[in-house]
Amino acid sequence: MPQTPIAETEHFWYRLQPEGRYIDSQRDNRAFARTEDEVMLSEDNGATWPYRLAFPDARHVTFSCLLGNGNVIFATRERLYRSADNLRTCDEITVQGLDGAPYLPHTPKNPDHPGWYFHTLAGVNTFDVQGKEMLVWGNYCNVVGGATPVNIYYSADGGETVKLAYGFGQSPYTHDDGSPCGGTEGPALGNPDNPVCCRHMHTVAYNPAEDAFYACTGDHDKPEGYEVHWLRGTYDAAADRWDWRVIVSDATNSRYKAGGINFVDGQLYWISDSNVRQPFDRGVFTCRPEDLTDKSKHTLLFNPEVESGNMIIEDGVFLATHCAPASPLACGLIVSLDGGQTWAQHDLKELGPRSGTRLHAMNSDGWFRMDLRVGWIDYGEVLFLKPKR
Repeated sequence: MPQTPIAETEHFWYRLQPEGRYIDSQRDNRAFARTEDEVMLSEDNGATWPYRLAFPDARHVTFSCLLGNGNVIFATRERLYRSADNLRTCDEITVQGLDGAPYLPHTPKNPDHPGWYFHTLAGVNTFDVQGKEMLVWGNYCNVVGGATPVNIYYSADGGETVKLAYGFGQSPYTHDDGSPCGGTEGPALGNPDNPVCCRHMHTVAYNPAEDAFYACTGDHDKPEGYEVHWLRGTYDAAADRWDWRVIVSDATNSRYKAGGINFVDGQLYWISDSNVRQPFDRGVFTCRPEDLTDKSKHTLLFNPEVESGNMIIEDGVFLATHCAPASPLACGLIVSLDGGQTWAQHDLKELGPRSGTRLHAMNSDGWFRMDLRVGWIDYGEVLFLKPKR
């Protein structure tokens, strides 16, 4: 399939993935894609697709990840799969719950809205933890697809098993009432023993300097309390046990309503999608991890003055995206090519109102990959971007 034309700005080249094949994730020279009825794997950055598997539910794929050992993990709305043989076959994974028992999706009130159990906003979900790769991610849910419990998942064995690392509580606002977002009626979902509730996960990231994970949630201020939380978690590999602590909770218009968490040389970076009511405390922030709760020790690197919930940092390049429904730009991108010293914003207006999500690290040809969502969450196109350095 031919590539679409390459366009450029002062700071990067960019191109769309042609219609007909949705490249859902990439890693080094490998890429995973879906069509309406099959999934496929490339080993040359999408030039050819020698590995294909008929998969009738492919149009409902909401998550995928290419692991270092060659395994492919992907999910539909409420089902999780693994292929260990380059998509010759795939097996469904049954998640293990916090008690070690099978963690099964609930029976939805509306079969068309079973919940987005595994969908995530982050494109980077694997981390080198003490010399061993771990897959850790949280689900962005309760926006479309049906009411869903909010969890952090992990695999410490190359995708052979997937377990719950953390289960959030039963929010009174995301019961399964059969609607796309959930409501106050119907069965409660989530961990009944956990008082910490949220609407969904924004991102999970790992700091090697601390050997600790950080997670951020959204979204609203409720009479029962805030839904915006930052958690810090540590993993004991010998015991296969997690210790998670909420380290800050704050309002939806604060800098802590965030995404795009990154660590560079032990320093914490994030971008805020503060919204709902003014004053908005927004921008790209940095601090030492131990200073996260002390705003006086944060440095504001850049303020795009718009909601921005996705950011990736790689080799000194900062790449972030606007939330299109709240932006004066159609398809707004934020970039710094010099480690956050200087910044620029670009509007790829010919692409229409789009929000970039799931920013993947550069492939072996130097291209970032991202979803372009219609509005904020509905799938649109795939954009590839290559910084000019």
